[in-house]
Amino acid sequence: MMMPHSPSEPRHVFVYGTLRRGGRNDIARFRPAPRYVADAHIQGTLYDLGSYPGAVLGGSGLLVGEVYAIAPALEAQLDELEEVRPDDSGEYIKREVRVQAGTAELLCLVYEIHSNRIAGRRVIASGDWFDRAPFS
Repeated sequence: MMMPHSPSEPRHVFVYGTLRRGGRNDIARFRPAPRYVADAHIQGTLYDLGSYPGAVLGGSGLLVGEVYAIAPALEAQLDELEEVRPDDSGEYIKREVRVQAGTAELLCLVYEIHSNRIAGRRVIASGDWFDRAPFS
């Protein structure tokens, strides 16, 4: 469930796949430019969907990612990229989770893959999209 926020305050997003620094959709290419906050980890399982990953939150695994402060206009672009739908029928569902980012704990948006998209997909054991061994 999304919690209300002030449109003037920057939001934080945890990115774990192609939006990471050096990824195919590097978040730094978007405007207004995001502000890098910290490298971080959250609990979840990473799935290989071919040219991009999807994460299911929770469990005992760790997801490797980065936290960025973003403006509402950038959040809207990310929602479109991740095919978020108001009724949660899109490819990803936007969640808010607490993330330890350096010494701070931040409430971050995380785009979680819809459970109907991971059937038969391989788990990336490392939890790191940039470190996906072919057989792990």
